[in-house]
Amino acid sequence: MTAAPELRDLADRDDVARLVRTFYGRAFEDELIGHIFTDVAHMDLDHHLPIMCDFWQTVLFNAGLYRRNALQLHYVLNAKHPLHEEHFERWLLLWTSTVDDLFAGPVAERAKLQATRIAGSIHRRLEGRSGSQFESLAHRDVPDTFEYGHRVRQDEAVAEP
Repeated sequence: MTAAPELRDLADRDDVARLVRTFYGRAFEDELIGHIFTDVAHMDLDHHLPIMCDFWQTVLFNAGLYRRNALQLHYVLNAKHPLHEEHFERWLLLWTSTVDDLFAGPVAERAKLQATRIAGSIHRRLEGRSGSQFESLAHRDVPDTFEYGHRVRQDEAVAEP
């Protein structure tokens, strides 16, 4: 029996393109979120891939290539098809598993961490809340705090050690 080859870290745009193309291939086929990409957003992967590569290359390598407003695009999409917690959780699960299947190392870990932050921020903003995971006391009137994996009520969040 031979051992699986050791995965290397993300290093350049070719790696980002491989990650993004593999992820979207999985996302398009997913029973929960696939139709959002294909039937609602009508995403053309050949057109969208360079844009998403610019985005992730900027996020991971500070490349400064992405100059669009990702949040505004999600507002438009949310108006067509409401995006709920389970959609963001599935997106993140698919992204994380794709990263883990293809790459390993500090940049791969950053890709997963940044995806978690981005998904959480966009979801909070679509709910009309602050994009920050550290919502201030001024937002105490919001009944629930969203944390991936479960919903935490504000009074429980305060009471936890």
